Amino acid sequence: MTDLQKKLQQQLIDGADQLSVSLNETQIKKLLAYLNEFDKWNKAYNLSAIRNIEQMVARHILDSLSVVPYFQQSTYSHLGNIIDVGTGGGLPGIPLAIMFPEKRFTLLDSNGKKTRFLFHIKTLLGLDNVTVENRRVEQFQPAEKFQAVISRAFASLQDMTEGCIHLLAEGGIFMAMKGLYPEDELLPLEGKFQLEASYPLNVPETDGERHLLILKPAH
Repeated sequence: MTDLQKKLQQQLIDGADQLSVSLNETQIKKLLAYLNEFDKWNKAYNLSAIRNIEQMVARHILDSLSVVPYFQQSTYSHLGNIIDVGTGGGLPGIPLAIMFPEKRFTLLDSNGKKTRFLFHIKTLLGLDNVTVENRRVEQFQPAEKFQAVISRAFASLQDMTEGCIHLLAEGGIFMAMKGLYPEDELLPLEGKFQLEASYPLNVPETDGERHLLILKPAH
């Protein structure tokens, strides 16, 4: 293991620790393998604007892992079939699939280059709980609807909820990972969707606020 790899591993372990996320050997190995492939493919495929692999640990991996404690809460631990919409290079879907091998994750993105990378990762890491869909969200009609729709890159809560409502199973929830608390984005949802909970996320080594919002259809 090179000095850089040792440094990245320590950064990952320390960061996960600060998030109260415990990682086993397999998870550490797979998360680092994902990070290295992401960095390699990013040069040709433009998966992310972040070019520095050390910054990727915090901004991508730890940011994705910041929602792990909520999936472990009794309120949400039953969620077993989840779709990550606009997943890009697999965030937060791949880190979550590594953390929860017993849950099923569908990663949806309309960008063919990004989904090619995701197929590669799924095969390389043996992620049998991952399905990759290369299509636009409005064209995707799943055979089985999802208990949760998660996204960390959607333009607005209105676009996310209205654009993905057809993917949600009865009693399902939206999990929106946002930056600043989006007061203005919640206004257009009144009467249609209700905010069930909002959790501040403290991601190590990152500036600025992060929030996880849980939304449900109003009726």
